[in-house]
Amino acid sequence: MELFDLVLIWAFIIGFGVIMYVVMDGFDLGMGILFPFAPTEEDRDTMMNTVAPVWDGNETWLVLGGAGLLAAFPLVYTTVLPALYIGVFLMLAGLIFRGIAFEFRFKANTSRYLWNWAFAGGSTVAAFAQGAVVGSYIQGYEITNRVYTGGALDWLTPFTVLTGFGLLAGYALLGSTWLIMKTEGRLQEWAYRITIPLLLAVLGVFAIISIWTPFVDEMVKDRWFSNITLIWILPALSLLCAFQIFRSVRNRFEGMPFVATLGLFIFTYLGLIVSRWPYVVPPDITLWDAASAYESQLFLLIGLVFVIPVVLAYTAWTYWVFRGKVRAGEGYH
Repeated sequence: MELFDLVLIWAFIIGFGVIMYVVMDGFDLGMGILFPFAPTEEDRDTMMNTVAPVWDGNETWLVLGGAGLLAAFPLVYTTVLPALYIGVFLMLAGLIFRGIAFEFRFKANTSRYLWNWAFAGGSTVAAFAQGAVVGSYIQGYEITNRVYTGGALDWLTPFTVLTGFGLLAGYALLGSTWLIMKTEGRLQEWAYRITIPLLLAVLGVFAIISIWTPFVDEMVKDRWFSNITLIWILPALSLLCAFQIFRSVRNRFEGMPFVATLGLFIFTYLGLIVSRWPYVVPPDITLWDAASAYESQLFLLIGLVFVIPVVLAYTAWTYWVFRGKVRAGEGYH
């Protein structure tokens, strides 16, 4: 097997890990974002109970993607991480704070309102930081001789603030469609009501980012607008998923809004990959430039051949065991 093949295999593994994290941890982050706006405290209990059995396992994919990236493409860490120290710190702090609030809220009585805000705040900060990091990846980094030479806050620009708010709206949309699928009664009706406004917010931000991106990234401008090719099928499929969300909510379908929202995220993610391929550190470091030694990639790949099926199996089993509706007063805790 040639190095070329291993680089592509590892790129697929890490890309798969990232999208699995985004779609699986996205809906419980989205519920955290929506948490302060829930109709009642009983509804907030139900919201938490819908994700209590699965939220820890969802974050497995973040660990897998991060560890795999360090092992297979170490140059990414030495060049990109210095540019994103503050953003990554905010993301991890938000995830930690959210996790602590998640567990303590179930035990608290008089201080429960504080843990409500901690859960919502941690989820919001983590989601915004993730969106801003994605925006910084789109706009590129100041790299000289494979060393980051920019400032500590170069990742935070008006463009990355917009992508941060865009991901907040996207995660909230995932959260609302998850609630449609997993709840009933008053809480489900509330989720139906907020889903269309959230969808419109996501589409609005998506449109602004699409118009703005060619002005911050010449590569995207050349790839998407110089030659009209089949890659335009990806945004078309994203819009088709958005239409399906709207149609499903209007027809009061329960599972389809969540499935269509997953499709919206997946096709948008694929569009981002196509826009940057094969550059892993914009503007000019490719996957092959950043790859570790062939022997290292092969050794770690042998381990992942066993690990990934196990992770997929226990994830699928967990979702199967805890399938169905979560009613008020019932739940994992």
